[in-house]
Amino acid sequence: MSDLNIGLIGSGRIGQVHAGSIADTKGANLAWICDPFIEGATALAAEFGGKVTAEPEDVFASGEVDVIVVASPTPTHLDMIDRAIDTGIHVLCEKPIDLDIAKVEKLRDKANAANVHIAIGFNRRFDPQFESIQKRVAAGEAGKLEQLVILSRDPGPAPRAYIAVSGGIFRDMTIHDFDMARYFVPDIVDVYAAGTNVFSDDIKAENDYDSVSVTMRGRGGEVIVIVNSRHSAYGYDQRLEAFGDKAMFHAHNVSPTTVEKYDATGTGQAEPFIDAFLVRYAVSYRRELALFLDGIRDGKNYNPTFDDGRAALILADAATESARTGKSVSVDGKL
Repeated sequence: MSDLNIGLIGSGRIGQVHAGSIADTKGANLAWICDPFIEGATALAAEFGGKVTAEPEDVFASGEVDVIVVASPTPTHLDMIDRAIDTGIHVLCEKPIDLDIAKVEKLRDKANAANVHIAIGFNRRFDPQFESIQKRVAAGEAGKLEQLVILSRDPGPAPRAYIAVSGGIFRDMTIHDFDMARYFVPDIVDVYAAGTNVFSDDIKAENDYDSVSVTMRGRGGEVIVIVNSRHSAYGYDQRLEAFGDKAMFHAHNVSPTTVEKYDATGTGQAEPFIDAFLVRYAVSYRRELALFLDGIRDGKNYNPTFDDGRAALILADAATESARTGKSVSVDGKL
């Protein structure tokens, strides 16, 4: 099995995660790192190897990469995908696919007809806990799925400067949960969302919400509930429950260890939950990349597609509209 040479676009926090995944993945070689902040790219190359540039065109024109991983800011995503298609380079792009569904629609036909693999980075599908539940539900162990509950709370909000350009909590944070919902219930027909501001003046000043809930309905009558918060005093809160007429499956939060303390002051005292998504989902990021490369080699697709990215954005837009108007929004036939 020959190595696949990878160009990494973006050397920020998520780019650093992908660089680590490439280094840990058999058959992957980090060939280029591109970032206008050249100091960041240089520092990452010093740790993981690869040539450095501030210009994406250098990567595309090099003839030295088989794959690009796009970890640059959201407004660059569609352009990077478009360039990759034209250059015949496979592309794994971080979420969201864009903030403007009209731009996504404009590239959709070209992306779906492309002769390269295009994947969107909804890495949580590859979390061992969530994946196990999905496979068991799909195999019928829960019987008819009736309710899906997804809880996602960050330890603390991102900086205000990031919130200002994020596209809002539904497109930035909840979008992972929209994709997870579709992982279990692909055919969603309507969306109702509520957003509030209970703790962050900075987020409120950006006309965004710090706490939201979303209720969606699948075509088969399934009820999907998503609960998000931009803060959590006890660490990164990531849970999922799938309830059917035969069984219920529940994924608990993850702690650094399973050690518990029992004494006169209390029982079952455990360490706080993992407090960073980069640590909580480290395994899923690596599995995401490994499966993407496997798919390139064997001509199959194991990752969320361009259309999955499009569908998640449609749900995020519907939730944004619903939270603003207080009305349920139909997405029937749009996904």
